[in-house]
Amino acid sequence: MKALISVSDKTGIVEFAKQLEKLGIEIISTGGTYKKLKEEGVKAIEISELTGFPECLDGRVKTLHPKVHAGILAMRSNPNHMKQLTELGIDTIDFVVVNLYPFKQTILKDNVKREEAVENIDIGGPTMLRSAAKNYQDVTVITDPNDYEKVLKELKENGKVSLDTKFYLMNKVFEHTASYDAMICKYLKEERKDESLPQKLTLTYEKVQEMRYGENPHQIGALYKEVGKCEGSLTIAEQLNGKELSFNNINDTNGALELLKEFDEPTVVACKHGNPCGVGSDSNIYKAWQKAFSADKTSIFGGIVVVNREITEEMAKEMKEIFLEVIVAPSYEEKALEILKSKQNLRILLLPSIAVKQPKGAYDIKKINGGIILQTIDSELLNDYEVVTNRKPTEKELEDMLFTWKIVKYVKSNGIALGKNKQSIGIGPGQVNRIWATKQSIDHANELIEDGITKGAVLASDAFFPFSDCVEAAHEAGITAIIQPGGSVRDKDSIDKCNEYGITMIFTHMRHFRH
Repeated sequence: MKALISVSDKTGIVEFAKQLEKLGIEIISTGGTYKKLKEEGVKAIEISELTGFPECLDGRVKTLHPKVHAGILAMRSNPNHMKQLTELGIDTIDFVVVNLYPFKQTILKDNVKREEAVENIDIGGPTMLRSAAKNYQDVTVITDPNDYEKVLKELKENGKVSLDTKFYLMNKVFEHTASYDAMICKYLKEERKDESLPQKLTLTYEKVQEMRYGENPHQIGALYKEVGKCEGSLTIAEQLNGKELSFNNINDTNGALELLKEFDEPTVVACKHGNPCGVGSDSNIYKAWQKAFSADKTSIFGGIVVVNREITEEMAKEMKEIFLEVIVAPSYEEKALEILKSKQNLRILLLPSIAVKQPKGAYDIKKINGGIILQTIDSELLNDYEVVTNRKPTEKELEDMLFTWKIVKYVKSNGIALGKNKQSIGIGPGQVNRIWATKQSIDHANELIEDGITKGAVLASDAFFPFSDCVEAAHEAGITAIIQPGGSVRDKDSIDKCNEYGITMIFTHMRHFRH
């Protein structure tokens, strides 16, 4: 029996080859792998000895030869195939151990040039893998070093690799080559600066962790990350304390992080079940924390807190007294971390690049039965705004309107957010009509903070008002300013009501549905 070994990732390959040798399997190898094996005492023969043809074109052509591919693809149960091999003087190859040129590692390097990336597109490797996988019943194909031990165990115990294992390894090959080609496609599209949605979509993600369960205990769940540096992403955060993150932890924390990225000033976002429940901005992070916490001391229980400045000892002492699931920050004071770590189950995440936003053309994907719906992320906030009422907003009102507009962008539709002094004071998420969301946000503000807190507050709506009833409710609550997209056929009704009550209103001409 013969094994062809050609690997970029040489993890465990020397010991694996030595074990194959002990089992009487002849080793054929190429390039750097051949050199490594020979240095370590493996009696490998070079590929050119097999083919009778030298490697050429700087190694671009070495395994693309009939003596390689006929030896792999010949079906042992087909007498005609075996007869042809004999006539051509070709031996069968029974093991193909290949992993591909390091394209991913190359494109992840800083300032990599296109020529270098293209040179690291493997040709012979995928061809051998596909050949071996197609003939899986006769050839054992290994692309992952983690499978070496499994193969050796079966060879030692049974003298062969089972058909079931070969089928499993075949599946891994096409998973591997599909991912490899998807990476190349994505890189080339980005190089071309092509922001259009592709005609054919192939995505590749790498598993970061398996989870105890998905959204509910009867569902299976796992976390995958995009191939890339993923700056500012939860997938690269370092966990410093606590239990393993759950599916819901990750989903909720991601939503909180994306809202946090809208703010440059010191800001704290508290989130629960995918919706913000408390947001505060101020001149320092402790004041911002106090605002976020006091915005809704009830809903923050069991929630997520994300922070865009270092967490201080003073903050940590207060956070410790609350049941929180997850805290994410760019850094922690040493004493603050010590205090928070005293809560054994609290998940503490370190994400120094917390402020880095997703690139503008990144995809947002939702799974539907039988397909997906794809869009670019909602990377805009507003391009401009128009004051549509007689009264213009004061400087303070405008500041709070823009603050609250950032929040409502991340509230599930129909969504309403109330703000005052750069603090969220009431949020009405996910209602089936806008007046319910408006009344809910007002009721929560008066109940959870203090009665009358809505006087002098501003209101943000993620989409237009279909009727003037939301303006009526705002007036009754003492709200003095409204920011909304506009665009309803009945906009004039709402504008007239605002003018009647002395409320200032601006249109953004941009909506932010979040379904």
